[in-house]
Amino acid sequence: MTAELLTIGEVADRTGLAPSALRFYEQRGLVRSVRSAGNQRRYHRDELRRVAFIRVAQQVGLSLDEIAAALATLPTDRAPTKRDWERLSRAWRTRLDEQVVALVGLRDKLDSCIGCGCLSLQACHLYNPADRAASLGSGPRYLLGDTPDGG
Repeated sequence: MTAELLTIGEVADRTGLAPSALRFYEQRGLVRSVRSAGNQRRYHRDELRRVAFIRVAQQVGLSLDEIAAALATLPTDRAPTKRDWERLSRAWRTRLDEQVVALVGLRDKLDSCIGCGCLSLQACHLYNPADRAASLGSGPRYLLGDTPDGG
């Protein structure tokens, strides 16, 4: 069984994360380790998949709370199977599709704003005359999905 276990350094090398990040993920309950006789962390190989999932999920903008909730659906008494990972992926499909739509919209609106040259929605006479966006709330209202007509 010991041959199946990886040290924190080995996991760090394989995943590209610092050992401190692995310890943080463990504190958050995202990954699990066992302790050696010398009280050193040892990770089962299937933790590499969990770490890969965490890294990809973070890159697409998912929060650690969302990631933790998803990982909590995986079995704890055995290594997750391909079917387990597929089920988790299906559960996130809608969330990821919404993220894609939001990113495309952001990209397209940024192109328009930068093309205008003013680089300020407050001063932009095309998209935000008289700073109408301020009445919609705080933050970049149009980039968050509000429209100039208040919709």
